[in-house]
Amino acid sequence: MCLRSMRLLLIGMLVAATAQSQRPASVPEANPHTTGADIEQGRRLFDGRCAGCHAKGGVGDRGANLAQPTLVHASDDASLFRVISRGIPGTEMPSTHLATDREIWQLAAYVRSLGRQPMEKVTGDRVAGEALFRGKAGCLGCHTVGFQGGRMGPVLSGIGARRGAAYLRQTLLDPESRERKDFGFVEVSLKGGVRVRGLRVNEDTQSIQLRDLSDKFHSYWKDELTEINYLIGKTPMPSVKALLNDKELNDLISYLTTLRETP
Repeated sequence: MCLRSMRLLLIGMLVAATAQSQRPASVPEANPHTTGADIEQGRRLFDGRCAGCHAKGGVGDRGANLAQPTLVHASDDASLFRVISRGIPGTEMPSTHLATDREIWQLAAYVRSLGRQPMEKVTGDRVAGEALFRGKAGCLGCHTVGFQGGRMGPVLSGIGARRGAAYLRQTLLDPESRERKDFGFVEVSLKGGVRVRGLRVNEDTQSIQLRDLSDKFHSYWKDELTEINYLIGKTPMPSVKALLNDKELNDLISYLTTLRETP
């Protein structure tokens, strides 16, 4: 590493440490920075630091849809401050080390303003979309909503609270553009030449377990296998491009955006 890079790294670490040391142990219950100027500065900060995951306007992409009145992990101002500053363990939401308390409050003020705006307009017939979900589109065969559905795909009970219409449309048309790090698709090759594809359920140093596309469970000792191929960027989910027309796609998206059950 060159001397200049080391200096920049040390400066960044010092700024982060200083911000953390100056952060109060207790957080005010109410946001102290909610003026129009604060919200506008929060928007600038959001567009620069947060929109890469949450999209412009916070409507949801890789990150959750924030344009809604109630946020699952941040029901009040103090909890929203903590989420922005500390992140959410076990998710892709990182902590915010290089921001002052004022900037975090400004971000929080902007995020809160998103929930006061009119809900994203989605053209389409929700009832017809539900019928497609359960029938022609075949979604319920792999995805669970409520207590119904399959186990091959992610649970969709609260998908409308997590993802915006644009994200859903892109996923339905091009599923492989939405790689999930926690949704492992693998192919194992047995010594006899048989290959099995499925979703990895569990894996340790000696064995691997997966569920194939017919929902059958398989467990193998690794010394039985000649290869384990981790299908990064691949998914068993098919595109609906050739299955649904434009109206049907809009109907299906309309239905999915109404699914807001808290997991």
